[in-house]
Amino acid sequence: MQTKRQGLIVWFQHKRNIKQIKRFGHLIYVSKKMRYAVIYVNQEEIEEVETAMLKLSYIIKVDRSYKPFIETNYENAIPDKAKIYDYKMGI
Repeated sequence: MQTKRQGLIVWFQHKRNIKQIKRFGHLIYVSKKMRYAVIYVNQEEIEEVETAMLKLSYIIKVDRSYKPFIETNYENAIPDKAKIYDYKMGI
């Protein structure tokens, strides 16, 4: 069974704080120039992790990723046959 995970975008003050941020979840990406990191956390633990991170002095703000809640089933996934024909002609 797959565990449900959700991303957290963590804004920090100094890039030396990246090592401490790794403790809270799976570190995916770090932007040293814009000073933010993307970590993944289990959805059951997201409230506790978010409040624990906000208590730290070197963390400015924590944003949640709402990707797990976005619908990914598209209604019109099959293109129209007339459009496919036009693309083949090179118009």
